[in-house]
Amino acid sequence: MALIKKEVVDQIIQHADIVEVVGDFVDLKKKGQNMWACCPFHHEKSPSFSVAPKKGIYKCFGCGKAGNSVQFIMDIEGTGYVEALRYLAKKYNIEIEEDQSPAAVQAQNERDSLYILSDFAKQYFVNALHKNDEGQSIGAPYFKQRGLSVATIQKFELGYSLDSWDDFTKAALEKGFSLKYLEETGLTIVKKEEGKQYDRFRGRVMFPIQNVSGRTIGFGARTLKSNDKKSPKYVNSPESPIYHKSDVLYGMFQAKQAIRQEDECFLVEGYLDVLSLHQGGIENVVASSGTSLTENQIKLIGRYTKNITVLYDGDPAGIKASLRGIDLILEGGLNVNVVLFPDGDDPDSYIRKVGDTKFKEYLKAHSQDFISFKSELFAQEAKDNPVKKAEAIREMVVSIAKIPDAIKRSVFLQRCSIQFGIDEQVLISEYNKIHLSEQKAARQQPSAPSPASYAPGSFEEMAAEAEAAAAAEAAMYEEEDQQEADQSNLLRIREREVIRLILNYADKEVEEGLTASQFMLSELEDIEFKTPIYKRLFDMCRLKLEQGFLPTASEFMQHEEKEIRNEVIDLVSEKYELSDGWASHEIFVPREVDLVTYGSEREVLRLKWRNVQLMIKDQMDTLPKITDPAELDKTLRTIKTLKDFEKQIADMLGIVVSR
Repeated sequence: MALIKKEVVDQIIQHADIVEVVGDFVDLKKKGQNMWACCPFHHEKSPSFSVAPKKGIYKCFGCGKAGNSVQFIMDIEGTGYVEALRYLAKKYNIEIEEDQSPAAVQAQNERDSLYILSDFAKQYFVNALHKNDEGQSIGAPYFKQRGLSVATIQKFELGYSLDSWDDFTKAALEKGFSLKYLEETGLTIVKKEEGKQYDRFRGRVMFPIQNVSGRTIGFGARTLKSNDKKSPKYVNSPESPIYHKSDVLYGMFQAKQAIRQEDECFLVEGYLDVLSLHQGGIENVVASSGTSLTENQIKLIGRYTKNITVLYDGDPAGIKASLRGIDLILEGGLNVNVVLFPDGDDPDSYIRKVGDTKFKEYLKAHSQDFISFKSELFAQEAKDNPVKKAEAIREMVVSIAKIPDAIKRSVFLQRCSIQFGIDEQVLISEYNKIHLSEQKAARQQPSAPSPASYAPGSFEEMAAEAEAAAAAEAAMYEEEDQQEADQSNLLRIREREVIRLILNYADKEVEEGLTASQFMLSELEDIEFKTPIYKRLFDMCRLKLEQGFLPTASEFMQHEEKEIRNEVIDLVSEKYELSDGWASHEIFVPREVDLVTYGSEREVLRLKWRNVQLMIKDQMDTLPKITDPAELDKTLRTIKTLKDFEKQIADMLGIVVSR
């Protein structure tokens, strides 16, 4: 694998702004010192995904995903470490010098190889369109005929695949790409039994399909041979490790900023719909590319806006078939409007027919919410037929039942009641039947583990353990069940808290000339940590101090071991923040940072106390096994000394210990 020099890696990490990096994929909202959003890695209705600008990290308190800018790109793109660095280097215009010879290409891991190959293919098709006679005489006129400007063609990196059996395949093999990857991406069709391979997209104009970060992951291709009735008009890349059509929307990379700014996404069907609207100044547009709308595509839009307007061709049969998409959008918690074009027109043909200004006016004048749209559609079908009208109303209630927000449901039930002239209580009763039926069906399905259960060591687990520990401690202070407490678990909590304070406040002084990390590491140098991960972190912190450096969290967050990185991020992530509202009411609540001296001293004492208790327990456990009187006497004296020490620490902590 091509290596990137450490100084370049450090430069990339230093320049990568976590808010900018995450903000390219998720719509972040500021709350307190941090930024928040619904997690892009699992489905949720309330934001639990936090980005801490000062610490340069993200953390989902729902599914446990966490890391820095590099890790975020690895998680969101499903790519390797080196490819994530390349992505960030490109974003921040940092030059990377590395060997990209065929040998280096072959050495990349599989996903990275597929990305590199897809990018090579895109550039090959672009060059074929602009620099090849066939591309200029066949491909370019098609785009011109469809009214696309040079700027639009360049922005979307449109291309052309030569009408040759294997011109592209030969070029890729000569560059050192593996036939295995050519077949896996679908760029080359391999007939093993015949010993032949040929280009999938020969003789077609090419539409690169990109993910939200702009990486080419697949292609759509249109034939230009009107007399070829055997070949389909459009051919798309097959599914591959980097391309899953149900997760991708054409044009999202080019549209995401406009979607965020306009707080609305126009959803169309085809590539040319996207291109023509984008060229006409409507940049917040994406396409499902001829596939039925999926739950993951809706989630993708939901990262940037909660408002979708579906632009339907004026084809009644197609409209009816697409209604399931509206229900999916509603189920995803998004707001949906619909615009219907005149029969025989699609967004591409209509904007070319009436022009940009008239098209935008048409969108404003004909945008309907889904209730109005569906009711008009069903009213035309039902007319005076009461049975069909009842079916139409039931269909409406089924759609409304998909809406997760109770207030929105209520408003739409009222609207439906007015629209169809039917008692609202009848609709509510029908909704309740549907809801109960769905609940019953859900109960009969085997329940899947929640996202958090897949994240060992996640915040929820830690919080639950901390709660259990706190309850155990309270009981231990007040009741006689001290010996029943889970000592090892309580010790783990104390060790974790010590490491947390060291990493968060390494440079804060507890007294003049003495930092919190220096104080705690010095006081605990004779303590042997029992929890493996915290023992490692404690030893690493101590080594840093011995080398003359403060043990900062930012450095450990770049550690080569994922377990270390994730644990450190957990330790420095804060789910809750003190509201600024207290200060506005002149109520000044001390922050943890203001109490570092007090907190450091107490945590040192608490950890020592827990260790002494374990030592007492170990000595007590040996008593029944001792037969030698001298050894018994020695053990009893040791226990007394330890108990005296335990009481001494307890007095300092304000804890009453039974003798």
